[in-house]
Amino acid sequence: MSKKKESGAGTEKLRRKLYEKELRELQVELCRLQDWVKVSGERVVIVLEGRDAAGKGGTIKALTERVSPRVFRVVALPAPSDRDKTQMYIQRYVEHFPAGGEIVIFDRSWYNRAGVEYVMDFCTLEQHQRFLELCPIFEKFVIEGGLRLIKIWLEVGQEEQDRRFKARIEDPLRQWKLSPMDVQSYSRWYDYSKARDLMLEHTDSDHAPWHIVRSDDKKRARLNVIAHILAQIPYKKVERAKVKLPSRSEKRRYDDLASIADRRYVAQKY
Repeated sequence: MSKKKESGAGTEKLRRKLYEKELRELQVELCRLQDWVKVSGERVVIVLEGRDAAGKGGTIKALTERVSPRVFRVVALPAPSDRDKTQMYIQRYVEHFPAGGEIVIFDRSWYNRAGVEYVMDFCTLEQHQRFLELCPIFEKFVIEGGLRLIKIWLEVGQEEQDRRFKARIEDPLRQWKLSPMDVQSYSRWYDYSKARDLMLEHTDSDHAPWHIVRSDDKKRARLNVIAHILAQIPYKKVERAKVKLPSRSEKRRYDDLASIADRRYVAQKY
């Protein structure tokens, strides 16, 4: 894989041809990681957080489009139900943690309490402070229990977020990405900045550090996220047995296309 300097706000956008080449190489490595995780029984949690329109969805798609959903699971929980609200705050997230041989990607996570819940007053100040105090303890507990935790924050600039929001408004293929909560939170840029800084101050620990990825260029961000994840896990290539297809048996041969010729077919419009 080509080595590139760290992406910044002023970095030239990555050309698609180069992006696709680099992405394919990284996705090959993700398949190797997948094989190793299955064999080793490793348990991995990837927390992907960031501002609205920071590129979490596209990054997750790049991470998962070439691997098995039985190994790579994506968890994107809705707003807590009335029942959820009666449980310990962290409880509904823990129940989605991986078993041996699995990688779970949280598209937003328990860190909702440090972000949207805090900024939009969905939790009390006491609940927010308690979360910041207890979160590093909780994460140390799960890591000592054998789980590998990788936390990534996607940081998009104000102008780029503005451009992406406006694109969502105008594009019918993207309008579903713009939720009422996104619209409400749009005006609170600096509140989210302060919430982010409080979160990093309290939860960027030695045992569970945060790593920030600039995401003004979505392509660079995706490559950087995948490369970082691969670098955090000491996986090795697992040798696969050579597959040889057997000959098809000619016994009981019949015209299998003629047998369904009179069935209902979808109209071939394309």
